[in-house]
Amino acid sequence: MTAKALALALNKPFIAVNHLEGHALCARLTEDVQYPYLLLLVSGGHCQILIVKGVGDFKRLGTTIDDAAGEAFDKTAKMLGLGYPGGPELEKRAMLGNKDRFHLPRPLLHSGDCNLSFSGLKTAVRKIIESYTLDGDISHADIPDRDISDICASFQEAATDCLVQKLKMAIEIFKKECPQGKHLVVSGGVAANMYLRNHLKELALQNDLIFAAPPLKYCTDNGVMIAYAGLERFQKGLTSPLDFKPRPRWPLDETAPKAAGAGGVKA
Repeated sequence: MTAKALALALNKPFIAVNHLEGHALCARLTEDVQYPYLLLLVSGGHCQILIVKGVGDFKRLGTTIDDAAGEAFDKTAKMLGLGYPGGPELEKRAMLGNKDRFHLPRPLLHSGDCNLSFSGLKTAVRKIIESYTLDGDISHADIPDRDISDICASFQEAATDCLVQKLKMAIEIFKKECPQGKHLVVSGGVAANMYLRNHLKELALQNDLIFAAPPLKYCTDNGVMIAYAGLERFQKGLTSPLDFKPRPRWPLDETAPKAAGAGGVKA
């Protein structure tokens, strides 16, 4: 309502911005990323693999069927008593741990599509934590620091493996549909995880793609990404009517070029 009031009072265009489109386009703010490109959007509430063909023009190749990757990171950290948001702390502890200590599942790894699942992985971690209790109450778990680091490392390795393996399939599709595409982009809060970034850089290199990601300060939700997405829309003349109504959910691949979209609308 504030943005609409300002637009009306100052006789300026009103531009409704898809929250996820802000994440999706943010890498273009700091790097020369040309359309089309392959995008892994990983955050606390979303986990999608998309082909970004242009502003408002997305094709979804895969999505999580349950928990988002960032949600799994945060909930695993919470179960281990690492606080919230737990993703950054889990990554720090994982650097000190043995990723091969605990065998964790890779859900949907052989499903034949690009969809993801992290609920089973999170449950497997919970069972490990329960093994350190007498009553099954994880709040009573007494886990040595070394074991916490090993759990974190094993979880991070499993989650990264799931993302990388699904992206391998997505890259094949991307190259067939968009042979002119040159970039593999990661965005969203989980894109700040350097372990994941390094594996994605290697994956891009192996497939003759250029890896790109927003600076760490622009990975989590921020005003810059919304402003930049608005700028891209403005440059294409994609303004919005003042009677536009915010939608809390609106999948990116269902967003028409002249409309705003998913994950919440901002202006």
